[in-house]
Amino acid sequence: MSKSNERKVRRVGITFANVRLSNPHRPDLGSFERKFLIDTGAIYSVVPANDLESLGVARLRREVFGLADGTHQEYDVGEAFLELCSKCGTSPVVFAPEGVTPLVGVVTLESFGLMVNPITRELLPMRLFLAALGSPVRPSVGRAAA
Repeated sequence: MSKSNERKVRRVGITFANVRLSNPHRPDLGSFERKFLIDTGAIYSVVPANDLESLGVARLRREVFGLADGTHQEYDVGEAFLELCSKCGTSPVVFAPEGVTPLVGVVTLESFGLMVNPITRELLPMRLFLAALGSPVRPSVGRAAA
C-alpha cells in the first residue's frame, strides 16, 4: 500500500468513555469515575464487585450469563446510578470479578438515548421514536357536518 493510501485507511478501534457511578439509594456514600469500555455486544453494564460494594450497591438478583468462550457463569446484578455523556439515570450492573474491564452495555446506552456510530465509534444521541397505539385520528376533509 502506498503512503497516500495508508493515510486514507481509518482504523476502527474500541470506544471508551468516562462514567461516574454512585448508589441511587445512598448518594452520601460518594461516587467514582472510571474509563468504561462501550460494548454494544453486552446487555448489562459490568463493574468490578469491589467498586460496587464500596458504594454500598445492593445485590438484587442472580443471573446466568453466556461468556465469550461459550461457557455460562452466574453473577449478581444490582442497580447503580450512572452519568455518561451528560446523560444520567439508573441501570442494571453486573457484579464482576476483580480485574474485569468495566463496560457499558446496551441497556444503559439505550435507556440514556445513546448509540455508537459504527464507522467512527463515537457515542452519539439516538433518534428516539414513540409508537402510537391504535389508529391515528384523522380529520375529515371536505365532509359536511351532520
